Amino acid sequence: MDLYDSVVRAADFIASRTHIAPHAGVILGTGLGGLADDLEVETTIPYKDIPGFRPATVVGHRGRLIMGTMAGRPVVVMDGRFHYYEGLTLQEATLPVRVIKRLGADVLIINSAAGGLNPLFKPADIMIATDHVNLLGDNPLRGVFDDRLGPRFPDMRRPYDPQLIKIATRAALELRIPVRHGVYVAVSGPSLETPAETRFLRLLGADAVGMSTVPEVIVARQAGLRVLVMAVITNVNLPDAMRPITVEQVVKNANRARSTLAKLLKAIMVKIH
Repeated sequence: MDLYDSVVRAADFIASRTHIAPHAGVILGTGLGGLADDLEVETTIPYKDIPGFRPATVVGHRGRLIMGTMAGRPVVVMDGRFHYYEGLTLQEATLPVRVIKRLGADVLIINSAAGGLNPLFKPADIMIATDHVNLLGDNPLRGVFDDRLGPRFPDMRRPYDPQLIKIATRAALELRIPVRHGVYVAVSGPSLETPAETRFLRLLGADAVGMSTVPEVIVARQAGLRVLVMAVITNVNLPDAMRPITVEQVVKNANRARSTLAKLLKAIMVKIH
């Protein structure tokens, strides 16, 4: 079965289980699954039941697809995501993005946990991504081309939608929620960065580093989805004063920002037409 047929099969299966026609898709990252508790849920489907999806294997990822409403807007929410370091190909890891598009969404909001590289950042800060650097060593569009999925060479001048960034920034200001803006760099993981790697990433102009997000953004742009990324800074990497960090600490710090991010996400959803 080719990629397009896999997308259609998964989307048809989901559509048969719900009456929701989503206007937006939301992807929740490590430690941010609690945001799904604020939804008005119509249907919940475990990933293991959806054709082409894989069970979630990472701490802080519940592994379920939720159809419902947020701030009155119909949405499809990925409560947990897939990662390259889990042994998946990037096409497999980004399949849900194509399915979200097939279900009818035209906006994709991605929440992720990231390590801070900018020394002005602190744990539990929220960073709105303005650009990215792909250091995964791979690209989800590599391989056999199918124009039913979008253009072969999608334009990446503005991978993060300027209007959505304005909406999110305005919503944060109205709620008096401080937000950062910066560049997200994706690495393959799952090992964390050395001091030398941290210096290198900062020299590239990155403000935060993570092991996801960028492949999903690339696929979303090929599919014609407008993208907004809000990363929760779970720790700050200072190369001359590196401290140990565990997955449990990452999840804990992501949870610190949960209620704030939930308020911001709802306000953004209201403003998106």
